[in-house]
Amino acid sequence: MKVRIQKLSPSAILPVRGSGQAAGYDLCADLSESLLIAPGETVKVGTGLAAAIPEGYFGGIFARSGLSVKSGLRPANCTGVVDSDYRGELIVALHNDSNEMRTITPGERIAQLILLPYLAAEFVMVEELDKTARGTGGFGSTGTG
Repeated sequence: MKVRIQKLSPSAILPVRGSGQAAGYDLCADLSESLLIAPGETVKVGTGLAAAIPEGYFGGIFARSGLSVKSGLRPANCTGVVDSDYRGELIVALHNDSNEMRTITPGERIAQLILLPYLAAEFVMVEELDKTARGTGGFGSTGTG
């Protein structure tokens, strides 16, 4: 699959996979200088990139496990969604879950982009739904763990 991508700034870094079998493509911070993120703070970090995600797919912006586990930084919305008709800059809202100041440096890998297919659905209003064994059982209703 070919995905058209545009550099919005000369310092932007194209997404790359960390290994040949990696599902995610690393997104890097397009910054002119280091950025501090206070504990509990959310900061929008640009990548300097715009992309044309193919129709029938969306770009999921996920945490990088190393950044999340080691530094407590993750996308604020947990998973960002880049729709196929969006043409603006790919921006990652990074949230600092730690109790310490964190620094993002220019070019640092801050998230990963995974291309995923989706199904378009039409919602149809009905008077009632079919019955199942689970019924209306919600959180924790399918087991003890």
